Amino acid sequence: MPDAPIRVLVVDDHTLVCKGIAALLREIGGFEIIGEAADGHQAVSAAQALNPDVILIEPVLPGLSGAEAIHQILATRPQARILVLSNLSSEDQLVATVRAGAMGCLLKDAEPLELARAIRALHRGEPWLAPALARRILYEISHPGNSRHVAGPKGFEHLTNRESTVLGLVAKGLGNRAIAGRLRVSEATVRTHVSHILGKLHLSNRVQAVLFALREGLAAPDEVSSNGRRGRPLP
Repeated sequence: MPDAPIRVLVVDDHTLVCKGIAALLREIGGFEIIGEAADGHQAVSAAQALNPDVILIEPVLPGLSGAEAIHQILATRPQARILVLSNLSSEDQLVATVRAGAMGCLLKDAEPLELARAIRALHRGEPWLAPALARRILYEISHPGNSRHVAGPKGFEHLTNRESTVLGLVAKGLGNRAIAGRLRVSEATVRTHVSHILGKLHLSNRVQAVLFALREGLAAPDEVSSNGRRGRPLP
């Protein structure tokens, strides 16, 4: 029996962008576009009414910004999986969406198959950060005098050796199953480690954990979303 299609909500204030993304995903197959929204308020309402598996959202929206919309969506649906589609001209808004709890970030000019892979990764509960965006976000949170922080306070010393190892593997794009196989432990053990990491570092999700790991030098931007293979996206 084939897997059920991934139910996707597309949020962008440009109708052609919404229609184009919807058409691409339908052509690739395995996705059901259950709704479109043109501003932040519509995004919140549609997310609550339609309960999508994955939400694609533009960070710069009329009404509520993308970050504000994400914050409100996660307030009522904390397990929502949100992928931000951005460009390199909106770093401030992009950082804000990650702070609000976005689970992934992808460039708008990404290849259609990369978009499909990113959506599937989020649906599996895995983060996705395009390396170019990871570099920009990392610069924003690390540049001297910059007060915007995605990751929590310096807390690396509070992690155990095993937790540090798990964090490094998360940053390199490995999901719980792959980490469990690499470390020869159960997936439940990996989930526990990830939960402890987020709690100790005061982080909201795995994307923020990835950015913290980048800041601490546990992974390089080119390794993000590589599933352990440098520069190659998650399948």
